[in-house]
Amino acid sequence: MPVQGVGRACWAAALSLGILVLARPAAAQTQAPAIISLDQAIQLALQHNHVLQAARTTIQQSQAEEITANLRPNPVLLGDALFIPFFQPSDFNSNFMDNSAEFDLGVSYLFERGKKRQHRLQAARDVTAETRSLVADNERTLTYQTAAQFINVQLAESTLQLAQQDLTSFQNTVNISQERYKAGDISEDDYLKIKLQLLQFQTDVSQAQVARAQGLSDLRQLLGYESVPANYDITGSFQYQPVKLNLLDLEAQALKLRPDLRAARQGVTAANSAYQLQKADGKRDVTGQINYTHVSAANTASLFGSIQIPLFDRNQGEIARARYGVTQAQQLEEAAQNQTLTDVRDAYEAAQTQDQILKLFSSGYLTEAKQDRDISEYAYHRGAASLLDFLDAERSYRATELEYRQALASYLLALEQLREAVGTRSLP
Repeated sequence: MPVQGVGRACWAAALSLGILVLARPAAAQTQAPAIISLDQAIQLALQHNHVLQAARTTIQQSQAEEITANLRPNPVLLGDALFIPFFQPSDFNSNFMDNSAEFDLGVSYLFERGKKRQHRLQAARDVTAETRSLVADNERTLTYQTAAQFINVQLAESTLQLAQQDLTSFQNTVNISQERYKAGDISEDDYLKIKLQLLQFQTDVSQAQVARAQGLSDLRQLLGYESVPANYDITGSFQYQPVKLNLLDLEAQALKLRPDLRAARQGVTAANSAYQLQKADGKRDVTGQINYTHVSAANTASLFGSIQIPLFDRNQGEIARARYGVTQAQQLEEAAQNQTLTDVRDAYEAAQTQDQILKLFSSGYLTEAKQDRDISEYAYHRGAASLLDFLDAERSYRATELEYRQALASYLLALEQLREAVGTRSLP
C-alpha cells in the first residue's frame, strides 16, 4: 500500500476513534434516567398534562366570546330598481330610465337600547372570570393526583427495598440451614420448609417491582408522557414528618383560597350579569334608515324609523329564568362553601388519625418486631428455637414493616388531601 494511503487510513481510524470517544459520554448522558422530586413532578404536570392543557383552552374560548359580545350590529345596505321595461325592449333608453324608472339606494342601522352591548360584554367577562377559577380548580385537582401518585411510587419503592432486604436476609438463613442440614443439625423436613418459604420472599420482590413500574407509568401519564424519559425515577423523603394543624385556621384559609368556591361566587356575579342582560334585551331596539331615490328625473332622500310596540313580548320569560338563575347560583355558592368546610374537616380528621397510628408504630412496635425477628433468627441458627417460632417471628416482622409503610403512605396522602381541601400546598 502506498504511504499516502496508509496515512489516510490512519487518519480515518483516529477520526472514528475520536467520534466514538466523544459519542460515548453523550450516549451515556442521553440514557441516564431523569430523577424528579415531588415539586418538580407537580410543575411538570401543570405544564405538560394534556387534559389540563385542553381545559385551559376554555379560557381562550371565553375570551373569544367577549369579542363577540362587544360587537356592534352591522349596517344593512338596501337597493332596488323599479319599473324596468324588461318586456318592452323598445322603451329601454336613457329617457325612459331617467323619467319613468325608479331607483332606490339606502342604508339602515339597528340602534340597540338599554345598553345591550355593555351588558353582553360584562356578562361575557364574568363568565371568563368564572372559567379561570374552574381551570384553577382543575390545577388543584391535578396537583393532588400527581402528589398522591408520587406517594404511591414512594410506597412501592420502599416496599421493594424492604422485600429485597428480607430476601437477602432469608437467603442467608436458607444457606445456613443447608449447612446445618448437611451437618445433621436439622431434619430434611425443616430444611425444605425453610427453602419453600423463600418463594414468598421472591414473590414479594416481584410484586413490588411490578407495583413500582406501574406506579411510575401512571405518574408519567399525569406528568405528560413526553415530559420525562421512559427510564425516569423519583427522589424525595418517605419519612414521618409531624405537622401542627389548627382546624379553624385551615377552614379560614380554605374559604379564601379554594378556586372552586371562588368560581361559585363568581357564578353568582355572572348570573346577575345575565339577569341584567335579559332585562336590557327587554328594551325594544330602534331601526333607522336613510334612502336615496331617483324617479321622474328627480333625486330625493327619505328617512325611516321603526320600533316594536312591546304589547306582548317584553322578554318576560327570559327575565324570569335569569332571575331564578341568580337564586340557583346563590344556592350553589352556599353548597360549595359547605363542601369546602366539610372537605377540610374530613381531611383534618384523617390526618390526625393517621398521625396517631404512626406514633403507635414509632413508640416501639417497629423496634420490638425487629428485635423479636433477630432474636428468633439467632436462636434458631444455634438450635435454641423451633422452626415454627422463627418463621412466625419473620412473618410478624414483615407484616409490621409493611403496615408501617402503608400507614406512612396513608398519612402523607392525608396531608395531600388536606392541602387539596385548603387550596394551597403551604398549610397554615
